[in-house]
Amino acid sequence: MIKKEAWIWMDGKLVPWDQANVHILSHTVHYGYGAFEGIRAYHLADGQSAVFRLREHIDRLYESAALLELDVPFTREEACAACVKTLAANGMEQGYLRPLVFLGDREVGVYPGDSPDVRLAIIAWRWGAYLGAEALQKGIRVKVSTYAKPNVNALLLKGKICGHYVNSVLAKMEAKREGCDEGILLDHCGYVAEGSGENLFLVRNGEILTPGLDASILGGITRDAVLRLARDLGYPVRETRLTRSDLYLADEVFFSGTAAEITPIREIDRRVVGTGVAGPVARQLQKAFFEAVSGRDGRYDAWLTHYVPEAIPASAAHA
Repeated sequence: MIKKEAWIWMDGKLVPWDQANVHILSHTVHYGYGAFEGIRAYHLADGQSAVFRLREHIDRLYESAALLELDVPFTREEACAACVKTLAANGMEQGYLRPLVFLGDREVGVYPGDSPDVRLAIIAWRWGAYLGAEALQKGIRVKVSTYAKPNVNALLLKGKICGHYVNSVLAKMEAKREGCDEGILLDHCGYVAEGSGENLFLVRNGEILTPGLDASILGGITRDAVLRLARDLGYPVRETRLTRSDLYLADEVFFSGTAAEITPIREIDRRVVGTGVAGPVARQLQKAFFEAVSGRDGRYDAWLTHYVPEAIPASAAHA
């Protein structure tokens, strides 16, 4: 469960956590017509705090809203500032941010109206390793899902859109029910797409392979960071179509994502991947990634937006 914090930013102001409510007739609750982001903030090696690739995440949020023809009533700069303000006001040295563009209850039918009631909320909570504390080191068990990613012309898959994640929820539930940690979804043609909430990479003969942006995948911001880190480390990287056979024959497979960070996969469909533990490429990329997000590697300082956590006022303390 999420630990309750003091403040949530809604529509331009900080609101006490328990008062950050929406009406049951809110359009997005019924139809999933909204957009969101997942962003991490890290406690740096020097004691400071910083949000990882904040502007890129907010840019993608606004691009997702644009795909839905929604005009967010705040500028991107205001949204970035609100993210920092929410973390700081909750006294969080590190944490997870969830900006959410959603519609209010002005219209209750499928059609959101000529002038939709667009709202913006930003929630922050404390979240550790998404797939478990041991997953980053030992790797996880996954299965190829019976659920598939839709055709790129069926949905606006390049947006991080709320309703799209019903597919992911079903794939995740199926995987957990069958004793796995996560699922891998194929696209409508049978090629590898991504996890329920992660991009996917594999290693074969020293080369790093991943589905390209022309596939049915979300263009992950952590995925982009992994590509940059891999090339800086001297690995050959290729974006290409991948099949289920490629997964089974890979030397290493791993997920990337804001929540998952870089999580190795040790087993797919009961087949051991590589040696059955986190491989050397995944481990090296993990090390490079955490050095970047902790501020230890100055080459990637542009990825960090610094902030100072504040003491939470006594009146805002939760029970």
